[in-house]
Amino acid sequence: MATQFDPNKRIYGILYASITAIFWGFLAIFIKVTLNEVAPIIVVWFRFSVAFLFLLFYFSAKDRQKLTIIKKPPVLLILAALSLTINYIGFANGIHLTSPGNAQIFIQLGPITFAIVGLVIFKERISLRQFLGFLTAGAGLIFLYRDQLKNLLGSEDVYISGVLWLILAALTWTGYASLQKKLVQKFHAQQLNLIIFGLPMVVLLPFIDFTIFAQFSPGLWVLLVFLGINTIVAYGCLAEAFKYLEANKISVIITLNPIITFTVMAILGSMNLDWIDAEVITIYGVIGGIFVLFGAIMVVIPKKKNRLNP
Repeated sequence: MATQFDPNKRIYGILYASITAIFWGFLAIFIKVTLNEVAPIIVVWFRFSVAFLFLLFYFSAKDRQKLTIIKKPPVLLILAALSLTINYIGFANGIHLTSPGNAQIFIQLGPITFAIVGLVIFKERISLRQFLGFLTAGAGLIFLYRDQLKNLLGSEDVYISGVLWLILAALTWTGYASLQKKLVQKFHAQQLNLIIFGLPMVVLLPFIDFTIFAQFSPGLWVLLVFLGINTIVAYGCLAEAFKYLEANKISVIITLNPIITFTVMAILGSMNLDWIDAEVITIYGVIGGIFVLFGAIMVVIPKKKNRLNP
């Protein structure tokens, strides 16, 4: 049976999902810069750790009752946390082996499959206008994929490995999002994130060499802390969005984040910086971005209410 959402509160879902898209738009760039000095596993563990410790201290001070979920987490929540662990590792490795723009394109397979899950599993309904919006956004993603797939053909093994990591990350993100969306109807969203962030922190602990942290520069610490804050805000808002909005609408909103990534990369590229490689944005990328944007607008704008004739 489809979950019923309050039409008057769907604006909250749109806002939360939009904040997630904005933060994810910057995420890949900051991860790429950080990976110039730190191994992917360190970045992944640090992101989870900062997010978990923040929630742990928050609930310890504000609502200790929420911490009881740590003693006996639901099985589905454990599966969601493990899925997100694989997603983080895959995304970090994919960025490391390719580029921020490439990563943001291929990772959109996650929201696409999540939208399908929303329609098939959660039995969500869409109007004709929303269906056309999905087609428009999908056409935009095809334009965005064009150059990346062109690069994939005849590319080196390193690039192909990066793309495979990103595909794995996308599919495991769908698993996480589907489970989180089901669980958030029963549990407090941020309470779930205690396990979502905490379990990966513990699982990855044996792979972390803590002596390396003493070698970090102040600038690197700033980057890592930003990535941790990005995790808290982006996934905190995403969990809240699940309470107010259908999966298909959330999916199309967060597919906007590549537009932000490519825009920022274009600006950085024009500055000729030596700490990140510039990415070429073709006319196909511009067209794709416009299509995705208008498609998202068509999907999320509310239907007009029927008015009684005077």
